[in-house]
Amino acid sequence: MPRGKRGGRVSALEGGGEEGAPPAAAAVPSAPWAFPQPPEAAAEQVLLRGIFEIGRNSCDVVLSERTLRWRPIQPVRPAGDSKYDVLHKEEFIELKDIFSVKLKRRYFATQHKNGTLLGITLFICLKKEQNKLKDSTLDLINLSDDHCDIWFRQFRKILAGSTNVLAHSLHGIPHVVTATLHIILGHLQPVDVCTFSATGKLLRFGFSAMFGFGGRTLALAEKHRWMSPNQRRDFAVIKALAQLKPEDCEISFLPFNSSQDLQQRRARGSPKSDCSDRWQMIQGQFLNVSIMAIPCLCSVAPRGLAPNTRLNNGSMALIIARNTSRPEFIKHLKRYASVKNQFNFPFVETYTVEEVKVYPRNKTGGRHPKEEDQLHETASEESFPWNVDGDLMEAASEVHVKLHPRLISLYGGSLEEMIPK
Repeated sequence: MPRGKRGGRVSALEGGGEEGAPPAAAAVPSAPWAFPQPPEAAAEQVLLRGIFEIGRNSCDVVLSERTLRWRPIQPVRPAGDSKYDVLHKEEFIELKDIFSVKLKRRYFATQHKNGTLLGITLFICLKKEQNKLKDSTLDLINLSDDHCDIWFRQFRKILAGSTNVLAHSLHGIPHVVTATLHIILGHLQPVDVCTFSATGKLLRFGFSAMFGFGGRTLALAEKHRWMSPNQRRDFAVIKALAQLKPEDCEISFLPFNSSQDLQQRRARGSPKSDCSDRWQMIQGQFLNVSIMAIPCLCSVAPRGLAPNTRLNNGSMALIIARNTSRPEFIKHLKRYASVKNQFNFPFVETYTVEEVKVYPRNKTGGRHPKEEDQLHETASEESFPWNVDGDLMEAASEVHVKLHPRLISLYGGSLEEMIPK
């Protein structure tokens, strides 16, 4: 499995406005030291662009989807100077070779925390002769707190994802050393995985999904990629709450059967002869529908988005929030950040299931026309936005979510073993 999501996209405008950083890639004037974009780099979307000191040189630094590139900033090329290209050539590293990042600070004897910010340190894996691997570091020096914070957050997002729910659920904490020791010691954990399909076509694999409020929030956030990640997230949540409307849906689900005989037959791949008469169906106006195969622990939900499921118990949590007032729905959302039961509301229903089919019965779902226009700028005319593991998935019809017990094995420990008695 990849160590983290590498699909995050942030506009180059996020590098603007900070001290010592150009406002945007498109706004940087043409200069002799501008990057000569090779074909493979020209096709990549620029995530951030700014100025850092690297190796005592002030450099123009560009972060794209797969690489980090930099070139020293120099005056106009001297006429006839053939050594210019050799001395000031572009350098780069591939993001797949970066395994960690931290803020670089200087601490004095009288300081115990909050040392002076110097920049960002990247930890890199280099391949040496005879296939030997060696760790190295690259310092990006910039004294601007805001500038470094934007870059640091983007590097972190590219490296364990934005909320680290898988790392939290596997290890109990998003800690690099803990994850590394699990790998070294060979602690393997089988994990349940879901498939998402529409009209018989596989859309993707995943661990969790949200439809309704969760999907619309992500669609709004994707539409405002020019904002910083925190601003984009907060704006999308507030906007979605301000325009909170239910989806008219029909939801069919297959309840989880934990009988030992059925589980043994499923493990052998035997057909389930008793499935057809066990499907249940509910319909109505729903504010949010969550389908989770893992607990989805994270910093904003210490108990997990689905605290009653496990990594590999062969079931999914189906959590439905029916239509209610905005204040009551907000209370439900706030409960995720506490240790109280977030499902203890009359409009919230929870089910333990093996399969789910979500069928939206109308496109507008009672949304305000202005909101509909905004979402159409992100999603296509006939599709509905889903939030699958933090990625936007668009589906034009019924989505079928099916659990595949213990489909993959990941490095990690058992949460039951890590939680103090």
